[in-house]
Amino acid sequence: MPFRLLHTADWHLGRIFFNVSLLEDQAHALDQLLDIARDTRADALIIAGDVYDRAVPPADAVRLLDETLKRIALDLQLAVVLIAGNHDSAERLGFGAALMEERRCFLRGPLGAHTRPIEIAGRAGSARFHPLPYAEPAEVREHLGEPDLHSHDAALGALVRRLGTLPDDVPNIAVGHCFVTGGAVSDSERPLSVGGAGQVTAAHFAPFDYTALGHLHRPQAVAERVHYSGSLLKYSFSEATHTKSVSLVELDDDGARIERIPLTPRRDLRIVEGHLGDLLRGPAAGEHADDYLLFRLLDTGALLDPMGRLREVYPNALHLERPSLTTGGDSRGPSPEQIARGEEDLFADFFREVTGDALTPEQQAVLHEVLAGLRRQEREAAVPPADRSGAPGADA
Repeated sequence: MPFRLLHTADWHLGRIFFNVSLLEDQAHALDQLLDIARDTRADALIIAGDVYDRAVPPADAVRLLDETLKRIALDLQLAVVLIAGNHDSAERLGFGAALMEERRCFLRGPLGAHTRPIEIAGRAGSARFHPLPYAEPAEVREHLGEPDLHSHDAALGALVRRLGTLPDDVPNIAVGHCFVTGGAVSDSERPLSVGGAGQVTAAHFAPFDYTALGHLHRPQAVAERVHYSGSLLKYSFSEATHTKSVSLVELDDDGARIERIPLTPRRDLRIVEGHLGDLLRGPAAGEHADDYLLFRLLDTGALLDPMGRLREVYPNALHLERPSLTTGGDSRGPSPEQIARGEEDLFADFFREVTGDALTPEQQAVLHEVLAGLRRQEREAAVPPADRSGAPGADA
């Protein structure tokens, strides 16, 4: 019988979506997760970061995590490996970690705490977990005492090298939260860095029998044995066509087999396109009027209070687009090509335009450190900014 684990990530408990709390939707999905854990007779559950949506989560989100971990660890007696992601406060998430280990609930928040591998015994064998919680390169430099680690890729490579040669007596599983180059992105993921400095290569995970990742919200394999489970729910309209799931991973001498078990949302998140008059007749067959909806109206003429009228039929209409009113105009915003390049490259272009000189390596290093510091401050902000999490193209 193989070692069975469930791989999840990116719960984002406490998420606000267009000023709507998703806590009840998240509780609904977590109920399904517990049913899956019971039915599959899993040996361990992985939560690969971004447990909360922000560093200082609301009290209701903390209560939901507390209740969920109690049901997993005490009621199901299932081992848990949970790491911090870039949305979490590592110190807050790691509170009480030593006490919780008695119930096989392994919390890994700050990089410097409890970095040893975790061996978990299952029904028919064991597996060894190597937690790699999210950390900025500056934190890794300080933790390892290596001053030349200036990118996420270099920092991750140094952390994996410090593990040394992995014994092959049981499967070795990495649990990380990062952006692997080549992964498919969504609008609801907060960038780890500007430009490409936040990306890492999948080759770092070659020593492991399976790598369970968080951060990218689409379930996907980015290399052999390197997988993202995806997020618990759809957190942006760019994910409207995604199917959210939990990954059931079976590990034995023949390798890893992955099955994605779908999660059914309390309310789906959809994009609906059509003319206002047709839409006001009600949802199409098989669709639900109370889903979270973005409407794209094809009408070209003036409309009287279209959102108010739509909400009389669809109570959770969240956003409205009028493509006919925005096409062909002269957009003053940055182009998609400019956005994709990242802030660091854009500043370098601006500096060259103003001064006539390129940034020196020393100036590039200072710029990178300043931007990294701003990102750390943003994660620790107690009060989140006005919600933009559902708007297409938003940085949330």
